[in-house]
Amino acid sequence: MEEQIFILNKNQSLIELNESEFVTEKQFQELLENYPKLISGSQINPDNPRKWLLISREFGVPDEEFGNNKWSLDYLFIDQDGIPTLVEVKRSTDTRIRREVVGQMLDYAANAVTYWSLNEIRNKFEKYCESKEIDPDITVQELIDENEDVEKFWETVDLNLKAGKIRMLFIADKIPKELQRIIEFLNEQMTPAEVLGVEIKQFGNETIKTLVPRVVGQTSSAQIKKGLREFNQWTEETFLNELERRNGKSAREIVERLIKHFEKRVSRIWYGKGKRSGSLVPAIDLDTISHWPFAIWTYGKIEIYFQWYKVKPPFDSIEKRKKILDKLNEIKEVKIPENKIDKRPSFDIKLLKEKSEFDKFVQIYNWFIKEIEKGSR
Repeated sequence: MEEQIFILNKNQSLIELNESEFVTEKQFQELLENYPKLISGSQINPDNPRKWLLISREFGVPDEEFGNNKWSLDYLFIDQDGIPTLVEVKRSTDTRIRREVVGQMLDYAANAVTYWSLNEIRNKFEKYCESKEIDPDITVQELIDENEDVEKFWETVDLNLKAGKIRMLFIADKIPKELQRIIEFLNEQMTPAEVLGVEIKQFGNETIKTLVPRVVGQTSSAQIKKGLREFNQWTEETFLNELERRNGKSAREIVERLIKHFEKRVSRIWYGKGKRSGSLVPAIDLDTISHWPFAIWTYGKIEIYFQWYKVKPPFDSIEKRKKILDKLNEIKEVKIPENKIDKRPSFDIKLLKEKSEFDKFVQIYNWFIKEIEKGSR
């Protein structure tokens, strides 16, 4: 029996929308490519909603090393935590939507984690971006946090793939009860992999079309096992404790001095939500624009944000960025090459252990802050 939903418009008229089928599987697939938000990231993880990066449609899967592709996955997405997400799309009219599609997905997953390489994934993504005339690095940066690094994101993708930390999604306009039970069973049993279904129903009339996604497979047992509701909001205390654990007391003391110096000179100090590593970023908020001078990471590195300088005055001037680069290279053992002037180079926090080198660093960023404040007047 067809379902109905109702819209109450601003004139207080009730509009009835009837459930309707997608005309073709191709139409269904194109919707996901154009509107990946239909894969409801907020239902998959309400506390930390998933965002999607489409790597490619029809992604090949081999069954041996260096072999030809034996299968073709409908979609490969990656979320903001670098988790490869394998997607198979089926209409309810496809008789393979039950047992066969499950076996097919398990074939894809088992061989993908064994034979896919990061280079292959990146190459496919770059080709997809080229076909859409978009910049791959900017596209990734829009997915991840502004203060996260693109290369670190790809390293995480590689680690997740090798560890079998992937997500398998069955997407259909109607998920039968039999398939839902299989999905729930697999999701409870498989760790660190995740298995979910997304049912996307279409409702409409002659003028309006509404798409309603529903995620299945997230039993309370599966959520507890996988810790899906856990994410890490770092604080000053947890950041410093982890920094000391990884790098020793001297690293902690340096960062404590930096916090003490800059906390009265900047608008706020921002702490990240990284699962593995914490980040600390001073922020200067002026005229609705936030300036991020550098980040400090719990693995003991200071990352210089030239990448962000170049898009915000006054350090969109290459001469001013070059001045910062030259001054940083006056710190003992810091050697940032000129070709990193638009990137995010880093150096070891312990290079600031000596007072003379620490003072050089804070003087550079005292000047940085003054230049930004001067430019906003």
